[in-house]
Amino acid sequence: MSAQPVIAIIDVGKTNKKLFLFDRHYKIVFERTARFVETIDDDGFPCENVESLRLSVFESLHEIIALTEFEIKAVNFSTYGASFVNLGSDGNPITPLYNYLKPFPAELKKQFYDTYGGEESFSYKTASPVLGHLNSGMQLYWLKYAKPDIYKQIIKSLHLPQYISYLVTGKYFSDITSIGCHTNLWDFTKEDYHEWVYKEGVIGKLAPVSSGEQVVEASFEGRNIVAGIGLHDSSAALIPYLVSFQEPFVLISTGTWCISLNPFNQAPLTIEELRHDCLSFLSYEGRPVKAARLFAGNEHEEQVKRIAEHFNQNTIRYRTMEFDRDVIAFLREKFKNPKISDTVKLINESLFAQRDLSSFESDDQAYHQLMLDIMTQQRFSTQLILNGSEVKRMFVDGGFSKNSIYMNLLAEAFPGMEVFAASMAQATALGTALAIHKEWNEKPLPNDLIELKYYSIPQEMMR
Repeated sequence: MSAQPVIAIIDVGKTNKKLFLFDRHYKIVFERTARFVETIDDDGFPCENVESLRLSVFESLHEIIALTEFEIKAVNFSTYGASFVNLGSDGNPITPLYNYLKPFPAELKKQFYDTYGGEESFSYKTASPVLGHLNSGMQLYWLKYAKPDIYKQIIKSLHLPQYISYLVTGKYFSDITSIGCHTNLWDFTKEDYHEWVYKEGVIGKLAPVSSGEQVVEASFEGRNIVAGIGLHDSSAALIPYLVSFQEPFVLISTGTWCISLNPFNQAPLTIEELRHDCLSFLSYEGRPVKAARLFAGNEHEEQVKRIAEHFNQNTIRYRTMEFDRDVIAFLREKFKNPKISDTVKLINESLFAQRDLSSFESDDQAYHQLMLDIMTQQRFSTQLILNGSEVKRMFVDGGFSKNSIYMNLLAEAFPGMEVFAASMAQATALGTALAIHKEWNEKPLPNDLIELKYYSIPQEMMR
């Protein structure tokens, strides 16, 4: 029996590091998951252990090359963003893999934005809210001024997906999906690096810019394979939708953050949108994607604990609670939304936390009100990236796509939309494989990549 042709995907998340093999129909035929223990950087702040990560990549590839039932035709990589690996003259890392949650020095922040036009003007050009080290370009600025001796030794700085690719190919690349996602590096008004990258000499540390569809011929343990240059995970997760649907759509990707993504809104970010935690990033094809962030998954988790404790329930109960339109109607009649002094607070503050749980007759009522309050924020957040675009379809993936209360309220909140809960296995890894489809797979793209469930507005709610 001949070996099955597959593509290998190494998917590096903040918590889990995964390995997948997809067949030519993009079904998962093999997977592994590992977790690493964090280490600390040279300042004592927790960070990823880059050496453990390097060893894991080689061990993973060694494992799958040895599997005689599979023929590895290609490999690609996706990782979390906002992380640079800084290489010295020998091609090895010379700094820790600094954590993007590491506090950024206030004096350096002031120096940077004072020099380059102020926070609002700069953020407008780069489509990047002010996020400290989460603006990955700021990590290089920080190294230049806070650790100049180390900075001078850096030969190349690679975003994490491109570092993983480099381990296999030995080639330096900068991927547009990593550069274009709240990095402070890319000027969306010029479609080029921002002027500071040139003036500060940072451009000399960066590799040539390439598309996420780029591949390189590589050899591993005597096997010739096609290797991608790696993708930022947020962009990778959007790819299955882009290849499956031609009509304009918006995707709400739900997890700890609920991120509304509109690949069909080409309008530049406004200052007002930036104030409401909007940003733009670049797709694997180099096109702008407007995004709005809401910390709704975290809010849900925290408030569910509060409800469960107050009503002496297990939090598991709320994972499958069904939508009850009578409860919704009762709550709307009895309770009003808290007064919101400004729209910035609407996004950044918990609405439900202000409510007295003793005012609810049951935990069913309390949980439905939590979802009503989250939907008040979700509608505002998603509407920000819908303005000015002709979108008629809305997809939801992640945790809230399985929440019938959320999905029914969303359908009501956007009556002019076709609203679908979407599901697929491992969207980020799948998108990373699809990005280089034509380089390894002669079969046409399958038309069943995504499973959809339609949500309509009940007639009673339309009256």
